Amino acid sequence: MGERYAAGMPANAWNWVAVWRRNYLGWKKIGLASVLGNLADPMIYLFGLGFGIGTMIGPVEGTSYIAFLAAGMVATSVMASATAETVYGSFGRMGDQRTWEGMLCTQLTLGDILLGELAWAATKALMAGTAITIVATTLGYASWPSILCLLPVIALNGLAFASLAMVVTALAPSYEYFIFYNTLVITPMLFLCGAMFPVNQLPGAFQYAASLLPLAHAIDLIRPAMLGRPIDKMGLHIGALCIYTVLPFFFSIALFRRRLMR
Repeated sequence: MGERYAAGMPANAWNWVAVWRRNYLGWKKIGLASVLGNLADPMIYLFGLGFGIGTMIGPVEGTSYIAFLAAGMVATSVMASATAETVYGSFGRMGDQRTWEGMLCTQLTLGDILLGELAWAATKALMAGTAITIVATTLGYASWPSILCLLPVIALNGLAFASLAMVVTALAPSYEYFIFYNTLVITPMLFLCGAMFPVNQLPGAFQYAASLLPLAHAIDLIRPAMLGRPIDKMGLHIGALCIYTVLPFFFSIALFRRRLMR
């Protein structure tokens, strides 16, 4: 039992790099199209709602609505990119493409593969979030120094959502089941966690629910940094995102070990 458990854990601290590099080499052929695709939805929300609704309402939390919205779109673009890469990309490499099967015939363990997949999903999320941040900063809705402060937060946010999505990937029998996760988990977070309007406008029960969700913690770190404000409860938000990264990762190892290493 102990040997089977050890076989599912990362063998060392650097084997995952080979998995990350393999995914990167496969992606770079369509890299520009991939980045532009990740920009589409958040940019539509940013300009459509920001310049549309934003012209009909006054300042929100002491800033223009589009500046308020820009921070939410950075966080949600990271969430969407990390989730999509994990539930579709990783699932395909595990199943139809049988890439994981080939990797498991090498010195890589299941834990190495999962860690590399999470790192790659977080990398794509970092690119998506950074691109939106650059656009928002160019338009004057954030300061340029804030980008450097945001990079670690964006990366951690990507890891958290990739780790959560990996659990879903381990449980899903087919691609069709991912619609339930997107509809019942990802979409509600978009509206509950303060991406489009302040959380304090929600009923008390919804505010409490939002405080437990990873996207709310990411937005509470990203928005003040973009607006040049102090971050309240920084340790709490970072700690929550770390928990959402670590616990689902080990849980997904157990699930994949049962699924793939019977």
